[in-house]
Amino acid sequence: MQSNNPVFRRSEEFNRNAPGNQTYQGNGAPYQGYGQDQPRGYGEPGRGLPGYGQPGGQPPAPQGQRGQGRMTIDSVVQTTAITLGVVLVVAAATWILTPGLDEVAANQSLGPLYAAAVIGGGLAFVLSLVNSFKRVISPALVLAFAAAEGLALGALSKSFDMAFGGGIVIQAVLGTFAAFGGTLAAYKFFDIKVGNKFRTFVVAAMFGMVGLSLLEVVLGMFTSGLGLFELGAVGLLFSIAGLVLGVFMLIMDFDFVERGVANGLPERESWRASFGLLVSLVWIYTNLLRILAILQND
Repeated sequence: MQSNNPVFRRSEEFNRNAPGNQTYQGNGAPYQGYGQDQPRGYGEPGRGLPGYGQPGGQPPAPQGQRGQGRMTIDSVVQTTAITLGVVLVVAAATWILTPGLDEVAANQSLGPLYAAAVIGGGLAFVLSLVNSFKRVISPALVLAFAAAEGLALGALSKSFDMAFGGGIVIQAVLGTFAAFGGTLAAYKFFDIKVGNKFRTFVVAAMFGMVGLSLLEVVLGMFTSGLGLFELGAVGLLFSIAGLVLGVFMLIMDFDFVERGVANGLPERESWRASFGLLVSLVWIYTNLLRILAILQND
């Protein structure tokens, strides 16, 4: 199941075979590749892995991985809870240890807050690249990424709270989890199917937005920039587009989790799924935070 998602592309298990009817290593039976649009129901005659979807049916374990635990919904939930817990703990510690509004009013420097945001953001960016292109997922590196994100998000959230107040951070957090729950419900109840065109569009849009953001940072050092991060109409449109893209990224994550469980991937791949979900949630949160700031500023 060849993936266009850079988070999952380096996984040998997710990409074990190219799209199309191919042989699943270890039992010689054909199965339909993930690159094709197909209805769910892997145990139906002529579709998917033999026996899956039938009472007691289980997908065969890839050769060399028998005897290992398999990725399940429970394992993905557990690893995701751990990574989110690390983000929240580090973010809370950053919030507490950096200067507050009263301390700033007393002429204390905002240096620690800015330093935490820059260091955390830089580490998170580097670790996201490492985790995205690493063939064998490392739980330690995923947790390190979560800690770096917590450092950056704690500082960023506190700076927005100091600038705008009004419970903007709590609103953004609640909105992020509402987006997660709403997207998951829509994915399941409306039986959303993810095709190659959708994957290609989302990944291209994601890299396009990252490229524009980097360009804005560089231009901001020399000129006024494009206004993508400003509290104006351009910044609002850019943030709304980012929020919608984050929801699309979640849909891709849900699809990969579902297909990974169906194929009986090794349990360690739950950490790769959790990493992908965390990237999407952070993407949604930061864009939602900026949208709320722009609306309050108006």
